[in-house]
Amino acid sequence: MRVKHTVLYIISSLFACSVNAQQSEAAYKFLRFPSSARVNALGGNNVSLVENDVSLVFQNPSLLGPEMNKNMNVTYISYLADISVGSAVYAKMLTPLSAFAFGVNYVSYGSFKGYDEDEISTGDFNAKDIAVNGMYSRDLTNKLRGGVTAKVLLSNYEQYSSSAVGFDVGLSYFIEQTDFTVAVVAKNIGAQLSSYNEQRLALPWDLQVGMTRKLSHAPIRISLTAQYLNQWNFDRINAANEITDENQSFVPTLFKHMVLGVELLPSSNFWVGLGYNPKVHSDLKLETGNKWGGFNFGTGFRAKKISVGFALAKYYPSSTTYQFSLTMDLSKY
Repeated sequence: MRVKHTVLYIISSLFACSVNAQQSEAAYKFLRFPSSARVNALGGNNVSLVENDVSLVFQNPSLLGPEMNKNMNVTYISYLADISVGSAVYAKMLTPLSAFAFGVNYVSYGSFKGYDEDEISTGDFNAKDIAVNGMYSRDLTNKLRGGVTAKVLLSNYEQYSSSAVGFDVGLSYFIEQTDFTVAVVAKNIGAQLSSYNEQRLALPWDLQVGMTRKLSHAPIRISLTAQYLNQWNFDRINAANEITDENQSFVPTLFKHMVLGVELLPSSNFWVGLGYNPKVHSDLKLETGNKWGGFNFGTGFRAKKISVGFALAKYYPSSTTYQFSLTMDLSKY
């Protein structure tokens, strides 16, 4: 019999769900990884950025549109240690007012050595999560668009496995003349179909609202995203991730619900982004370092048929996370 606490360590330390944790906030926390380099550059969360970038549909299904017809995106994150994170998505126009997309998210936590209770090797094993997504959007008016994502979630850690179904539902209101967007999305509404043991855990559901606006007389666009709106304090999240937060007064807590992103847009084919996530900054700060935790940076460009994006984030003083994104417009091939 393989040692159960080995798997428990893997699952809890890699932001997945603990097998027997009574304080766990939710399962399938890998769903919070940004599946877009542009979103990562803007702080790791953005639900109101309207661009012809199909990777944005993972953030809010109402950002999907017919203009993304035959666009495909692949994204890869070089995360901590041997952890790799990736996604792929393809969009297709259904009618001039509607579109469909199919996407996959995955996290591979690498290979681990298993031992039984007598410390005898039982061989190597892997740990991984995967989400299979189907997205649909439709223009409700010339400014309002709605979208929904249905997802099947699969998780496997050594001999433990689970499955779940979930949904995202979003709305976006976009004024093209002023490049102004307001959006709202409810993410990860659903439940486990099968659990790691007899205890079934919730999905990391979240209610988010975002606003994006380009300045009138400068090539600058600002985004503000409010997250975790289904809860005020972060006691459950902090307990699940063993985070100690001594400052829970009103103003610091308010800021931890916000993500700020700023883009420099010198042309329609080039962008530079900077983001700040106060919650991440607070969680990752150390007494002797990691002052840049929660600050993200990225850049990207668009050619005739392809778009390339790059983002970096600092989650630990000695390690920087890099994300690469490639979008191809297959309608032009």
